[in-house]
Amino acid sequence: MREDMNNWRIFLFIGIVAGGCKKPYSPPVIDAPNSYLVVEGVINSGQDSTIIKLNHTVKLSGTVNVNPELNATVTVEGDDNTTYALTGTANGEYVSAGLDLNNAHKYRLIIKTADNEYRSDFVPVLNTPDVDGVTYAVESDGVGIQLSTHDPQNKNKYYRWEYDETWVFTSAYQSIFKSNGDTVLIRDLVNDQIYTCWRTEHSSTIVLGSAARLSQAVINNSRIAFLSRHSVKIRHKYSILVRQYALTEDAYNFWQNLKKNTEQLGSIFDAQPSQINGNIHSLTNPQEPVIGYVSVGTFTTKRAFVDQRNLPAWLDPIVPDASCKAKAYLYKYTDPNGGGIINQVDKYLNYNKTLINVDIPIDGIYMRGNPYPIGYSGAPPECVDCTLRGTNKQPDYWQ
Repeated sequence: MREDMNNWRIFLFIGIVAGGCKKPYSPPVIDAPNSYLVVEGVINSGQDSTIIKLNHTVKLSGTVNVNPELNATVTVEGDDNTTYALTGTANGEYVSAGLDLNNAHKYRLIIKTADNEYRSDFVPVLNTPDVDGVTYAVESDGVGIQLSTHDPQNKNKYYRWEYDETWVFTSAYQSIFKSNGDTVLIRDLVNDQIYTCWRTEHSSTIVLGSAARLSQAVINNSRIAFLSRHSVKIRHKYSILVRQYALTEDAYNFWQNLKKNTEQLGSIFDAQPSQINGNIHSLTNPQEPVIGYVSVGTFTTKRAFVDQRNLPAWLDPIVPDASCKAKAYLYKYTDPNGGGIINQVDKYLNYNKTLINVDIPIDGIYMRGNPYPIGYSGAPPECVDCTLRGTNKQPDYWQ
């Protein structure tokens, strides 16, 4: 299971009322020596893996973006005294295969580092209900992705959703030739095509839903994502894989508070920053803030597709970069500045020659009556090679 708080950072917001002259001010908190533990992950109670990520906050003025906690001892403990050890990796992740926890008990996370010990509160196991459906609706300026779900037992009324977006895209030009470093060859368009690719991105916002004010635990057509009418994601075909997590009310309040502090700040009319209280505590120093909320339970998934052919014609996704311009490269080019005859193909299209950032050949240039090309058109790699932004291997699930 992949569980990620989207690499969120902890920001300290300071309101400054300034009038008249403005002087540069560097708040002391920017270089504060404290580094607080950030715990990301869900204890999966079923067959899926549990992945807990441990990092430390970093200075806003520093050059380090990630500061993982390595060599910690991480354990899941039940209120029946059962324990399950997680194995650490080189990037600060601690993993375990399916735990198959007993739903009748509560569980917590215990973290022991070289100089501290942390424990989360005991929390109940939540079995997440299935996602009823993921659909899309055409809106005035794009496409909204909607989700519906319900709990037949009418227990789970709080939810969080993550999703992976995958879309197919093409390069500005299709290359039917390639260079092996010394010469230009016909490209294998089956095994070495670089025109059509797929790109996948993980959601970067916190998406929550609640049916707490309803008599039934039902959520209908809640918008979880939006695709602009100009988005390249819907130029051909788009897919979204949604993961649904049931939350306790306390967990929902934590995520809602985190969302307000990280996504909804920017004007005096937005929610003002507040302390983010999770359910993880330092035993060594009870006053030390610990960032994160540990939940226990399962998750469910649902995949949906959006085909551009089924969308209205007025939706106009962006076209490939208009700055991409192909050039002609000839085997025998007469330099107008008196440089003689230049082999442009050898100079600009063959990779191990004089230039480092050379163009990729696209198609042949021919003269009437001559079956052999006198040169090739070419363009920069970013205009031809889609693998610079994705993979040319079609996903197994692709329709």
